[in-house]
Amino acid sequence: MAFLFDPANPWGWTVLKLLHIVGLSVALLIILAFLLLMDRKVWAAVQLRKGPNVVGAFGLLQSFADLMKFVLKEVIVPAGANKPVFLLAPLVSFTLALAAWAVVPIAPGWVVADINVGFLYIFAISSLGVYGVIMGGWASNSKYPFLGGLRSAAQMVSYEVSIGFVVITVLLLVGSLNLTTIVTHQKGGFWHWHVWPLLPMFVVFYVSALAETNRPPFDLPEAESELVAGFAVEYSSTPYLLFQIAEYLNIVLMCSMMTVLFWGGWLPPFDWAPLYYIPPVLWFFAKVVFFFWTFAMVKAMVPRYRYDQLMRLGWKIFLPTSLAYVLLVAGFLVLTQTAPPAGG
Repeated sequence: MAFLFDPANPWGWTVLKLLHIVGLSVALLIILAFLLLMDRKVWAAVQLRKGPNVVGAFGLLQSFADLMKFVLKEVIVPAGANKPVFLLAPLVSFTLALAAWAVVPIAPGWVVADINVGFLYIFAISSLGVYGVIMGGWASNSKYPFLGGLRSAAQMVSYEVSIGFVVITVLLLVGSLNLTTIVTHQKGGFWHWHVWPLLPMFVVFYVSALAETNRPPFDLPEAESELVAGFAVEYSSTPYLLFQIAEYLNIVLMCSMMTVLFWGGWLPPFDWAPLYYIPPVLWFFAKVVFFFWTFAMVKAMVPRYRYDQLMRLGWKIFLPTSLAYVLLVAGFLVLTQTAPPAGG
């Protein structure tokens, strides 16, 4: 049986990769359960409430209780809905959200596929993610979900353009789209992290990440004050749960992208030997949790934008700003002759 775990053997390589994928998926879903609890606790604390505190010690098992509630509920499909597309939409969203994590390095060597076009892969997967929302909105055969689906399509396309230009500035500094290479380029202490020379681009990426994941104050596709619950109006039980898990997986993915692109990934803030005794995955996790906490604070404190304000911010402010910064970074690297070698 040893050949099944031998990386040099095709079957062994396949088995190891499958175990890696299953392990990462299970770990992500368990971590997500506690991050969701944290999100609710932060929101409650801002509003001077306790939040979930009954199921398990300090409410730690609340997310698992909610999972059982969703799984055991009846799946209701509206009579006029396109049933195959209606049920396929949340599965598409969930699968794509999970697939994007294949190229995210959470520690040295801890990545399912260490490919040279890592961020390009994430960009492609996140672009496809809008189809799940559009399918759900259209297949529901109802006006509110359809309007929510259309809003989501316009919103995600608008902010993906800005995110693309932000990534180009990182590419110009590093010379590679490999996410592991981007992290190792920032070693040597926190003053080497990309956030300092690219601070305006980090701000653009942060706000665009909120919009890209339909997170407040940009949750227009599911605005309860206008569209009841947007594209998810007609969903209940497990299909609704899959939409929610997909949304939170995308939020954590964006937090990890900010960590990798701007904040040194798994690297400690100081190039000091004792800090390297702390496992790199803990540094990575701490940074991701910090950004998730900021997302939760924004959700609790910032009022929702109007849709015209959302579009104006994306097209009239972020797009020109990110484009100008790409030209600025490129010009600086050419003038100082410090541009990295391609693929380096």
